[in-house]
Amino acid sequence: MRRKLRVAAYAVCVRDGQLLLARSPAPDGTPEWVLPGGGMEHGEDPYDTVRREVGEETGYRIEVTGLLGIDSSRHVFPSGRPRRRTDHHGVRILYTGEVVGGELRYEVGGSTDFAAWQDLDAVPGLTRVRLVDTALRLWREQPAHGHLEDLPLPRQMNEE
Repeated sequence: MRRKLRVAAYAVCVRDGQLLLARSPAPDGTPEWVLPGGGMEHGEDPYDTVRREVGEETGYRIEVTGLLGIDSSRHVFPSGRPRRRTDHHGVRILYTGEVVGGELRYEVGGSTDFAAWQDLDAVPGLTRVRLVDTALRLWREQPAHGHLEDLPLPRQMNEE
């Protein structure tokens, strides 16, 4: 079985009751909302990764304002042409960020195709990746150790 480790950095940017999200196609082609961010390049610091990725996906320059925590997930993907069975481990570093420049625009030729501010109370109704809910829980709860307890994610996540 092939083993793959992917380290990535993402930003939670909240402004005026809205969360900055990007849209990315799921493996089946269905659009889903994701946090702006992405994979680290070899030798790159995660702090630089999150600033680069937010710029690429949204057009904004951000100031990193805090470290929320780390999310780790592991999935085994079945084999299929041309891939073989893969044990994938994702480590996602979650930061808070504040927009300090740039203009909202969409990424062309990248992993996302649209970016937008979404009302926090509308996020539960969006088609989104699990990491969005994890990040919002970290943002709301701000555990000192940067790790969520293994509890089910709440169905309704309203701004407190």
